[in-house]
Amino acid sequence: MLSGSNVLLGITGSIAAYKAADLARRLMDEGARVRVVMTDAACRFIPPYTLEAITGHDVHVDLFQDPYSHINLAAETDLFIIAPATANTINKLACGLADNLLSNLWLTYDGPAIIAPAMNFRMYKNRIVQSNIRNFKKAGIEISGPVKGGLACGEEGEGRMSEVSEIVEAAISIMTPHDLSGQKILITAGPTQEQIDPVRYISNRSSGKMGYALALAARRRGAEVTLISGPCSVTPPDGVSIVFAESSIDMETAVFKHLDKATAVIMSAAVSDFRADSIAKKKLEKSDVNSLKLIKTADILKKLGTRKGKRFLIGFAAESGKNIKRAADKLKDKKLDLMVLNDISQEGAGFDTDTNIVSLINKSGDIADYPVMKKIEVAHIILDRIKKQKKGK
Repeated sequence: MLSGSNVLLGITGSIAAYKAADLARRLMDEGARVRVVMTDAACRFIPPYTLEAITGHDVHVDLFQDPYSHINLAAETDLFIIAPATANTINKLACGLADNLLSNLWLTYDGPAIIAPAMNFRMYKNRIVQSNIRNFKKAGIEISGPVKGGLACGEEGEGRMSEVSEIVEAAISIMTPHDLSGQKILITAGPTQEQIDPVRYISNRSSGKMGYALALAARRRGAEVTLISGPCSVTPPDGVSIVFAESSIDMETAVFKHLDKATAVIMSAAVSDFRADSIAKKKLEKSDVNSLKLIKTADILKKLGTRKGKRFLIGFAAESGKNIKRAADKLKDKKLDLMVLNDISQEGAGFDTDTNIVSLINKSGDIADYPVMKKIEVAHIILDRIKKQKKGK
C-alpha cells in the first residue's frame, strides 16, 4: 500500500539515527518515494550524504535554504514518519514550537503520521513526555514503540526505537484503507500434528504462510482478527489475537470456541485427515511396530457449514491438478460461500512457498483464475470477497 506514495522521513538527534538509513531503504523497497529532513543534532549521528545516496534526493536540514520548503515538502507528503524521535522533538511538536525545518513541517503537514520515540528510559517515563505522547495518540498520531531492551548508555529499559520492520508495518497499515473495519474474522492456518507417541506424529507440509498472510492483510484493513494456528515457524502479525492448536481436536475445539463472535471464517489450515487410533504413552520401539491403525479426523469445515448462520465461510482445497469439479463439489457439500482452489502441482504454488496460484469458486459456480502472486496479494483478493459481501454486492 506504500507503492507510489510520498513519505517524508524526519530524523532527530538520537543514537538510533543510524537505523534511519535502513528504514529509508525498506520504505523504498515497498514502493515509496522517500524524502528526508534532519535536525542539526541528527547530522551529528549520521551524515546527510548517506540518506542522499540511499534515497536519490537532497536531504533537507536548513530552514532558511529554501523559504518555502516547509510548505512545499508538506504539501507533497502522503505520510510523515519521525524516526527516531527524541524527547526534545516530541515536546517541541506537542507544544507547537517551530524553531527548525522539521518542526515547521510538522505544523504545515496535515495527514497520517508516525512517531517512533527513542531515548533513555527515564526520559521516556517523564510525566511531560508521557503526557505529550498521550495527546498525540488522542490526535490520531500513530506511536510506534519504544521497546524495552539494552540502551546505548549501557542501561536497560523501555526506550529503544522500534525495529525498522515494525515501523514499516505501521506505515503500510496506516496507508491501507480500513474497509473491513467492524468485521471479526476467524482464520485458521498451518498444519496439525496428530501424536503417535511422545516422539512421533502425523502431519503434512503446510507452512501456515497463506493463513498468516490472510491474518496480516485483514488486520491491515481494519478487521478484528483471531488466528488459530497449528504448529509452524511463521512469526504472528502484531495486533492479531492468536490461539495455538496442535492437533485436529485442538483445532476443532478452538474454532467452535471462537465462532460466535466471528462475522467471517477463513479455513486455510491443512488439518490432518487421519490420526492414530490410540496414542502410546511411551516411545514405541521400531521393532514393536508392524502397523499403525489410523482413523479419520473430524471434518471441521463441514461442521462449520451446518452452524455458519449468516457468517461468510471460505474454505481451501489443495489439489494435484486444477480439479474445478472436485472443489465445486466440496463447496456445495460443505455449504461454503467461497472455495479457494490451490493446484499444488504448479510451480510457484503449494506448500512452504511465498507465492500461490489460486482459483476462486463461489456458490453460483463463477470461477475466477489468478496467476502466480505473492501470498499477501492473494490474501487481499480473498478478503475483497468479504468486503463485497459486507456491502451486499
